[in-house]
Amino acid sequence: MNAPRRFKVAVVGATGAVGETMLSILAERKFPVSELVALASEKSAGGEVDFGGGKIDVEDLAQFDPTGVDIALFSAGGGVSKEYAPKFTAAGAVVIDNSSAFRYDDDVPLVVSEVNPEAAKNRPRGIIANPNCSTMQLMPVLKPIHDLYGIERVNVATYQSVSGGGRSALEELGKQTAQLLNFQSIDPQRFPVQIAFNLIPHIDDFQPNGYTKEEMKLVWETQKILGDKSIQVNPTAVRVPVFYGHSEAVNIETKKKITPEQARELLAKAPGVVVVDDRKPGGYPTPVTHASGTDPVYVGRIREDFSHPRGLNLWVVADNIRKGAALNAVQLAELVAAGG
Repeated sequence: MNAPRRFKVAVVGATGAVGETMLSILAERKFPVSELVALASEKSAGGEVDFGGGKIDVEDLAQFDPTGVDIALFSAGGGVSKEYAPKFTAAGAVVIDNSSAFRYDDDVPLVVSEVNPEAAKNRPRGIIANPNCSTMQLMPVLKPIHDLYGIERVNVATYQSVSGGGRSALEELGKQTAQLLNFQSIDPQRFPVQIAFNLIPHIDDFQPNGYTKEEMKLVWETQKILGDKSIQVNPTAVRVPVFYGHSEAVNIETKKKITPEQARELLAKAPGVVVVDDRKPGGYPTPVTHASGTDPVYVGRIREDFSHPRGLNLWVVADNIRKGAALNAVQLAELVAAGG
């Protein structure tokens, strides 16, 4: 009997919050790694990162020869992906990219492992794109409903934690919170206004239509992943003073009416989804009590929209660093490995 194949894996952006989580999930899920390479920019290279109970050196991406790498997980920003992903694919690697660099290219599949895994097989450029974190957690919830009842329109307001903005955003929330609790003045650096004890209805750059790029990602990516450009999406993205875990207030309008009971039954069987929907205090998911540090997408507050004949309201919560980025990337690597 032949031994199971093992893969040389590179993690690009290994010192970032998502990169570190990718490393831990690869070890947790016992991905068949023959060799693990941790890569980062020159300023972050030279240190060490944890992997599988040990330490591995962080190498300089600019100096690294990708020959022999089977799978490369990228989480280092769009500019790095655009420059280096083609070099890895030219050397024979499959690149799984967490940035927005390739998501909207027709010849790059945009994949959520529980929703459209078959799309990962058709990767003519050798690249598979990870969706944005806010889209990621919404798709496993919408997919089964769309398949059976047809979704015409999605209204979604996101409540996105600061970890979506990287380590500097986490540090700013912590620093501002401490300063304000000690009656000190603050000087916002990472965000345009105070984030501690505040809400900011602005994530990413404003677009000509008045929406932000983060909001438009929900539009473009929902239509591409579900394979239906007729789905209308009306998004508002808000940054909130939470460290980990994104939440979404979702209202959908379906072609055929779906009752809350039907939705609960359907979502209870959906892969990667956990229903937490008791109509009592605490009977709903939150970023802290459910999502942070865990893998599932949680859904609760499932109720009829009595202002619309075919409307349904949902509350969707997930850990944006794990499911929103690192876990899905590793799950896509597993799909690649399973396919040889």
